Amino acid sequence: MSTTNAPPIPDGPPYVGALLRMCLQIVRSRMQDAAREAGFTDLQDAHWAMITYPVASGVRPSELARRARISRQAANHLIAQLESLGYFERRSPAAAARRLVFLTPRGEALAATIHDCLRKVHAEWAHEVGADRFATLLDVLRILARPEDAAAPAR
Repeated sequence: MSTTNAPPIPDGPPYVGALLRMCLQIVRSRMQDAAREAGFTDLQDAHWAMITYPVASGVRPSELARRARISRQAANHLIAQLESLGYFERRSPAAAARRLVFLTPRGEALAATIHDCLRKVHAEWAHEVGADRFATLLDVLRILARPEDAAAPAR
């Protein structure tokens, strides 16, 4: 049995899911504020379900629905709204039967604004908790965020 000087893991709330949700809420709020400050004032809360990582760059509408965990019908409604606002466009690549969703130049500008905001959040949080601890947090989250099939134990 090994002994370590590591602190015990707290066994009470808030649990990891709540902590991740709370951090996500902070990050989303910062992204939305940055978007509004950059002039993207026409986005509604529901639209943010379609504005995800990775960005829509030749993706099927059903994939955006899957990422957002909403029905295809709801996703298509939001995609149509984002098309009318000038963020998305649906088009068929050469020889493709289905139309895919792509960012427009306006959508790319929004994505750049969001990326700038997230880089600032990273820098602030790294400063707050220490660069090494923040890098470790990111490493752990990357491991835990693997697709389910990659996270499954080998049989």
